[in-house]
Amino acid sequence: MHTDQLITAIAADAAPSRPFDRSFRYATAIGVAGAGVIFFAAIGPRPDLVAALGTWRFPFKFVITMPLAITATMAILGISRPGTWDKDSSFPLAAPLVLLAIAAVLELFLVPRSLWLVRLIGSNSVNCMTLIPLLAVIPLAAFLAVLRHGAPRDPGRAGGLAGLAAAAIAASFYAINCFDDSPLFVMTWYPLATSLVVALGYVLGRRTLRW
Repeated sequence: MHTDQLITAIAADAAPSRPFDRSFRYATAIGVAGAGVIFFAAIGPRPDLVAALGTWRFPFKFVITMPLAITATMAILGISRPGTWDKDSSFPLAAPLVLLAIAAVLELFLVPRSLWLVRLIGSNSVNCMTLIPLLAVIPLAAFLAVLRHGAPRDPGRAGGLAGLAAAAIAASFYAINCFDDSPLFVMTWYPLATSLVVALGYVLGRRTLRW
């Protein structure tokens, strides 16, 4: 028996069962609720929220962040079971990013060239880089805690996915406050903030999820 087959066989015996699925749902709920409590208690929505809902750019941010949060969360559950994660499983994670890239190109046609850099830099880049990681702390901790009871074959990747899901959850809340709705801003600063959480999740995953 090859080493990979042996690892898979051992992991199958330790694979998460229904109790793990229930714990994972609880962890997800705790993560979302924790980020929500921090957001509404300390940050809050933008004052012109109703008016922003009447535009296409503001709601579009949630077309990116929420599907990414859902697919990344499901990917965490999948990678916690050795043998159920493969390269094809990462394709749904790319779909929101493709949509964002298309929207960014559309934005270049809709606004004058003189405003491209203005829209990209925006006025909330510092908030974006700080608040998304802050709001991601509880979701990331919840995902890493429950993954310790799973059997991820690649601890680093599992931690990175936990960071991606946590950051996407955080970005979904932060977007309610963010005044910069341009896809150029979202394509630049949201991924940068997310990469910080993904990197942290990867490092923590390698250290805490070994089995």
